[in-house]
Amino acid sequence: MDLGGRTVVVTGGTRGVGAGIARAFVEAGADVVVCARRPPDVPLEGTEFVSVDLRDPAAVHAFFAALPRLDVLVNNAGGAPHRPLTEADAGHHARVIELNLVAPLTASLAAYEHLRRARGSIVMIGSVSGARPSPGSAAYGAAKAGLENLARSMAVEWAPDVRVNTLVVGMVRTELSHLHYGGEDGIAAVSRTVPLGRLADPSDIGGAAVFLASDAARYVSGASLLVHGGGERPAFLDAATANKAGTSGQDLGGLR
Repeated sequence: MDLGGRTVVVTGGTRGVGAGIARAFVEAGADVVVCARRPPDVPLEGTEFVSVDLRDPAAVHAFFAALPRLDVLVNNAGGAPHRPLTEADAGHHARVIELNLVAPLTASLAAYEHLRRARGSIVMIGSVSGARPSPGSAAYGAAKAGLENLARSMAVEWAPDVRVNTLVVGMVRTELSHLHYGGEDGIAAVSRTVPLGRLADPSDIGGAAVFLASDAARYVSGASLLVHGGGERPAFLDAATANKAGTSGQDLGGLR
């Protein structure tokens, strides 16, 4: 998809999913600016890096005001360490929500005038954690649920000038995957729970983001695109003793 001549900002685009998204837009011909607090360990070819603390509203507004134009904003920055609710105070959980929900709102508001003039689009990077229980990352899941709702509201309020959509992302293999899933054995075991048989590559997320930002999706707004390899196999299927080799389930009364 040709995005030549368009300027794209990817927040948190220095590594992992964000770097994959930035590379995909570069490959599509866009001028790509990535912003984060710290520069990437390895410069991303074809991108410009700007240091911005996305939790500092004044810095965010100054960053967007300095841009000559903007066609696409990808709100990717976010994340959270594994932390059960009772192992941290409310302030810690509030900071997780600030990064994953408030910061994308701040960036979107700061970018709005640019995007309105360009009739551009916003792509929110959501998560399957926003639609299911997320033990160990409850504040993160709550923030991602809020982000998806925020995107739908923005899509209505800012139409027809700005399209807003969400990528609901599943498990992705990045340089930090071992922190979430363990070593290679853990990653392989987790991969087997995904219907497509593997974790996503950052480029898979990047390709979907380019699609939502492109003219191919010009009539798509307020949508949530699932990029999760088919989702998760329901746990009851493996726990149930019926409908397995050597068994036959006749009574469907308990199926709901």
